[in-house]
Amino acid sequence: MTRDDVEFRSGNVRCAAWLYRPEGVDGPLPCVVMAHGFSAVREQRFDAFAERFAQAGLAVLLFDYRYFGASDGMPRQLLKIGHQLQDWAAAIAFARSLPGIDPKRIALFGSSLSGGHVLTMAARDRAVAAAVAQVPTCDGLRNLPALGIVQLTRLTLAGLYDAARSLVGLSPFYIAAAGRPGSWSAMATPDALSWFESVTPEKSTWVNKVCARIALHYGMYRPITGVRKIQCPTLYCIGQEDAHLAPAHLAHEAAARTPRAEVKTYPCGHFGLYSGPLWERSIVDQTDFLVRHLR
Repeated sequence: MTRDDVEFRSGNVRCAAWLYRPEGVDGPLPCVVMAHGFSAVREQRFDAFAERFAQAGLAVLLFDYRYFGASDGMPRQLLKIGHQLQDWAAAIAFARSLPGIDPKRIALFGSSLSGGHVLTMAARDRAVAAAVAQVPTCDGLRNLPALGIVQLTRLTLAGLYDAARSLVGLSPFYIAAAGRPGSWSAMATPDALSWFESVTPEKSTWVNKVCARIALHYGMYRPITGVRKIQCPTLYCIGQEDAHLAPAHLAHEAAARTPRAEVKTYPCGHFGLYSGPLWERSIVDQTDFLVRHLR
């Protein structure tokens, strides 16, 4: 297996990526395009996923969104869903253009917010060969009540202040991406901050903050409304105890609407499928699914 630094352009911004290629595999390779979830960057355990897929004979393109990680773009830590979807489209096009990659065997893999992006892109791009959505964001609007009225009020006020600052050309107002319950943060659950701390290596590009204006747009992001259009095989990996960040019942509902859905469930919350015994179980399921549909 080899890993090379590559880059592509999205909206005139440079996006950084790692390209994994398996060794000893002949012929044009299938390729899995991957990007992380809310505020996260590629070295936060997604490199481990990519390595396992490459060991199974699949190429992988793992990228950072503009404004995050090793990619360019200002202001930093700006999470704009529309821009991230543009980055996905650019990454898919780039993967299809690479020498030694079979453009007809491109799969998508995402988790949490990027799990929702995978569903959105698979619905838009009928040429995608397979998709994996791990603990996916399926319906931002129906997810909001799970955050609680106090948290929603905090986030809305922060988002309005940040949006107002941007309108008059001032610097962003940031909130923490992950924090303790009751804190002024986008993800204020008991396990969010500890998870980020546990998976962030030394010298990581991750920064624990996002522009607060994302709070005004999250509820309008509803990948579930388009999943009936997905034509490729789609694997939903659902944490059955996920009740706040990507509620399991919404993922099950999205899967029921997806024509060629396969569902795997695991006894965990939102962060349980990134490491440990359940990761070993889920990565086997995901690898088997991708190999079955790509090779």
